[in-house]
Amino acid sequence: MDIGGTKKRITIHDVAAAAGVSISTASKALNNTGRMGDETRERVKRVASNIGFRPNALARGLLSKRSFTIGLLTNDTYGRFTLPVMAGISEALVDHGVSVFLCAIEDDPALGQIHVEAMLDKQVDGIIATGKRLDRRLPVDLSNLPVPVVYAFTEGTPNSVTFRSDDAQGATLAVEWLLKSGRSRIVHITGPKEFFSVRERADAYSAAAGGDEPVMYGVWSESWGHEAIKQIWNRAGEKPDALFCGNDQIARGAVDALRERGVKVPEDVSVIGFDNWEIVAAQTRPPLTTVDMELKELGRQAGLTVLALAEGRPVEPGVRKLPCRLVVRQSCGGKTPRE
Repeated sequence: MDIGGTKKRITIHDVAAAAGVSISTASKALNNTGRMGDETRERVKRVASNIGFRPNALARGLLSKRSFTIGLLTNDTYGRFTLPVMAGISEALVDHGVSVFLCAIEDDPALGQIHVEAMLDKQVDGIIATGKRLDRRLPVDLSNLPVPVVYAFTEGTPNSVTFRSDDAQGATLAVEWLLKSGRSRIVHITGPKEFFSVRERADAYSAAAGGDEPVMYGVWSESWGHEAIKQIWNRAGEKPDALFCGNDQIARGAVDALRERGVKVPEDVSVIGFDNWEIVAAQTRPPLTTVDMELKELGRQAGLTVLALAEGRPVEPGVRKLPCRLVVRQSCGGKTPRE
């Protein structure tokens, strides 16, 4: 029924009447509680769906003592890492009727505390903290909160649940692909050595490549990739036939520098990046083979875990490393990798 153009909200009373059951039975069927036959429960749910019934979130929260919301806190204001993590969280929780809202705190402790208090005022069921690097905590204390906290792609507190990508496994994937493709002179060009992920990838590169070529540390930029190629080609000795780069920006800078020198990618030099940042990797010429950190899956796992904690289910603390995936595009040449 429309009154003044406003559609009347379908209530539990309407569902009960349409299904031919009591209001109590309808409520129990929709909330998967009480004792009744499977046919009755499914019939009530089917009727509710057909007539457009939507549960009142406030009433549902009062009954279960939950708000069905999760707070996502981040200092990655650019969103490079947070957005895919958030997509995974939302995908994991939408079927459970749980909403996610994002608060960006930059690197401001006072702003972070304001957002945490706002989340608690909204009675969130839990908080997921995420950031822009694995070895830094957010600038706000999330210990001893009255709600569960899960960490994803940022450093957690002692005895917390933390999800992160397995950087060593990802680097090993890249180097082994190059070796199987027939490449043997692999150089690693990467970011600042003080980053934990940089050191972990570099150690895995050295172990997998088995050579004594030094790692070239620099900054996270295309200009450093360009400069690294200049340094390599200006020094004496045999040139590499493959590059494993610490991120996609460095890789794109290296590819551009090689092209300017008349070195063909992938015919002369294969190039692999890290991150699978689509806007960079797919637009590199040729398109860039790169390691995907599976941030969406990382967010999905974090979402399911904070939900489990909110529901009182036991979860073992500790760091969970999720495997990376190699996305093969045209920047890797050579022979077909041998299995």
